[in-house]
Amino acid sequence: MMRRYLWLFGLCFSSLSFAGDDSSRVTAKDLYLGEAFYYAMQGEYFDAITRLDTELGQFYRLDDPTLDPLHFQINYANFSVGDFELSYRMHQRAGRAIKAVLEGNVEQSVRNEAAYRLARIFVQKDDPRNALSTIEKITGNIPEKIRDDELFLRAQIYMLNGKFEEAVKILQGLQGAKKFEGFSTYNLGIALIQSGQEQRGFEQLDKAGQIKSDDEGTLAIKDKANLLLGNRLIAAGQPALAKQYLDRVRLTGPFSNKALLGSGWTDVALGKFDRALVPWSILLKRNPTDKAVQESMLGVPYAYAKLDLHGRAALLYGSALEHFGAELAKLDASIKSIREGSFLKALVRDELKQDKNWVVKLRELPESPETYYLLELMASNDFQESLQNYFDLDDLRKRLEAWDASIDAYEGIIRSRSEYYEAILPEVDKTFRAQDSQMRLRLEQRQALDDRLKIMLVAPRPDFLETADERVMRGNLRTLAEKYKNDPSASANDIRRRIKRLEGVLNWQIKTTYDKRLTEAYNHLHQLDSDVMRLRDIYRSFVRSRQAATQSYKGYDDQIRQLRNRVRDSKERVNILMARQGNMLDMMAINELDQRRNRLEEFQVQARFALSESYDRASKKQLEEGVQK
Repeated sequence: MMRRYLWLFGLCFSSLSFAGDDSSRVTAKDLYLGEAFYYAMQGEYFDAITRLDTELGQFYRLDDPTLDPLHFQINYANFSVGDFELSYRMHQRAGRAIKAVLEGNVEQSVRNEAAYRLARIFVQKDDPRNALSTIEKITGNIPEKIRDDELFLRAQIYMLNGKFEEAVKILQGLQGAKKFEGFSTYNLGIALIQSGQEQRGFEQLDKAGQIKSDDEGTLAIKDKANLLLGNRLIAAGQPALAKQYLDRVRLTGPFSNKALLGSGWTDVALGKFDRALVPWSILLKRNPTDKAVQESMLGVPYAYAKLDLHGRAALLYGSALEHFGAELAKLDASIKSIREGSFLKALVRDELKQDKNWVVKLRELPESPETYYLLELMASNDFQESLQNYFDLDDLRKRLEAWDASIDAYEGIIRSRSEYYEAILPEVDKTFRAQDSQMRLRLEQRQALDDRLKIMLVAPRPDFLETADERVMRGNLRTLAEKYKNDPSASANDIRRRIKRLEGVLNWQIKTTYDKRLTEAYNHLHQLDSDVMRLRDIYRSFVRSRQAATQSYKGYDDQIRQLRNRVRDSKERVNILMARQGNMLDMMAINELDQRRNRLEEFQVQARFALSESYDRASKKQLEEGVQK
């Protein structure tokens, strides 16, 4: 996760990441944007980036993006993907994403926020010149959520560019900001010192060194301010004044060892050797791999020697030599283990990383002696960055291996689909064609009825609207009329008259109800339309399902082959990069351990000479006491 504070020339500054930024106070309106936030809040920035990149890519391909809920927060999404990439240390991509917003046609407040974020990226990349040119583009309305952050970042950038007086003015206005409590005061002190106002700078550092807070970051900057003041006063030849600042540093903080060591040397400078033993005795019980602890192993016997306790001093110098010898043996074993590759294997243990204190637990691994000095090695920003790169490469390698295996699974799924659909689709298509012919016939019949009804509006045809019973009756009357057509009998004449009368009644009934019948015919036709629409929906649904069935197993061969090649090429590149990065880590670790080894060898030499001198003085003292007796 992106560091909150960066130390530079005794300067620390706050750089807000996604988890501490305004994103934690914003509700995502888009489901997939919210999913990206979910992964980002867990520190899974790779997953957050891939999901948000995919969502943005789909959004920009839409015909009408306003129908997508993401359009309400599109600028925020672009900012967020830049933040995720920055947290994943993809500075180039993060810069491009935010620069696109900066150069777009957006409101001034949005442009200012983009400039702020881009300037922050340049600071992360150690590019103060571009950071300065970017931050100075901010004008007009600045969003409330980043107002103090922008001022603090601007002050940092001014300090990085040597514009200390401008930074002082800004930092003075931030003294009441609770968010930067301690940090604004500390930076103000550094800016004042760098601008030539040393006394005022010391006053601000003194103020930072007395802040009361429960926040761990604020307490750390408080300790750093006191340590810096103490060291500066020691260098200026004022050990008595330095002592009070060094004694303010907490005994359990990250700067406690250096403060205890410095406190002891201030007592030595004042000639109070017995008092120097107090902080050094505390320090002597701490981790022997720490540089300050190792130096105190020489400081304690030195103080005893100054107190004329040469026998005690000789014993402690001897003990120091044993410790130095043991540590040198550990260093030699560590260097050997690193060259054998054990160091990198220990770093990438998944079971350790489940614990937030996994770095500390590495020290407890008996088969990894090189991890004894890991905490000291990780104090270097360069080492941390290189180490995180190695972790990321290892994570990518595992993902690529999983993706390669997934491609085989996808091929199996596609093969199963092909076998299933190829067996049933011919029969389904045959049934569909038969049903499709019937449907088309019924649609043509419906259209014919519709056309006929429209013609009947201007050219009435009552006979077209006869009911089935009326048609049967008319047929029967025609049959009877044909039967009695040539019969000359009186009864036949009576029957023909009755047939004519019935035909007249039938015609009268049909013609007088023509409008009503036509209206009913239209109503029935419209009732049929709902069935036709449902039939068409079913038809379209079937067509889509049929296409989806085919598309679920056809046309993937080339894509899968290309993906497989890309994954395997990426695996080869990642393996090469991992080897290079691992070699770099090994070399950095070995160089650091060599420096520690050289330092311990110097301590050994000093301890041997001091041991000899202490023995000589102790023997001389015993001899003098014997002569006096």
